[in-house]
Amino acid sequence: MKIITQSLTEDSAAYLQGYLRQGDAATYPAMIIVPGGSYTHIPEQQAEDLALAWSARGYQAFFLRYSFVGEKTPLLPAPIVELAQSVAMLRQHATDWQIDVAKINVAGFSVGGHIVALFNDLWPNATLNQLAGTQPEQVKPHAIILGYPVISPKLGFPTDQQVLASWTDDPDSIAADERVTDRNAPTFIWATAADPLVPAQNALSYAQASLAHHVDTDLHLFHHGPHGLALANHVTAWKPGTALPHVAHWVDLANEWLDELD
Repeated sequence: MKIITQSLTEDSAAYLQGYLRQGDAATYPAMIIVPGGSYTHIPEQQAEDLALAWSARGYQAFFLRYSFVGEKTPLLPAPIVELAQSVAMLRQHATDWQIDVAKINVAGFSVGGHIVALFNDLWPNATLNQLAGTQPEQVKPHAIILGYPVISPKLGFPTDQQVLASWTDDPDSIAADERVTDRNAPTFIWATAADPLVPAQNALSYAQASLAHHVDTDLHLFHHGPHGLALANHVTAWKPGTALPHVAHWVDLANEWLDELD
């Protein structure tokens, strides 16, 4: 395996870290992990563990360190722009990195899920592509995975208006469930009904919007588990009760679903 780190732009701290398989296959599908962290940080070890889990399943895997609160004011849409630039970067380096350009997937968790959900809504959008310096065909995702995602400030997170103001000066524009279109990529969503931080209604609302627009949608709501489970196994367990074998099935379920899309 080869580990690479690529800066996205000269005017931000954002970068893409990759874990590249170096096998005999001509190309591999790709997975970009967009981790959580309340827009103030990312848990890099967890992000790496998530990437390596997809590498083990035959993917060229990456994680995105996007811009945080305080680095851009207001923060959004900078992380969405950086994700678009990341997808374009994978297409640009597809030959060197042995990537199948038809199978570039993105997985977001918590506020990373907010970034990914909005990116899914907006990848064809002219304004987003102008900000990213891209064209829609360069940033079109194959499929989207959302884990315990933040979807809209109207659905219970964040609860602090000062925090929300640091994200955006237009809260309606970041309600991802209200911006779904018929062009959204196939979407796999999972959450836990007991999540005490980001209500499961976020996941349900995005799934309902996706179904209303005839988007291929696969929804899994597990009955038990706190926020931030990541792989939900011993690898990413961060306190007692965060290694949950039932919830950990989400990775295999998502992998099976991706295989069915081919």
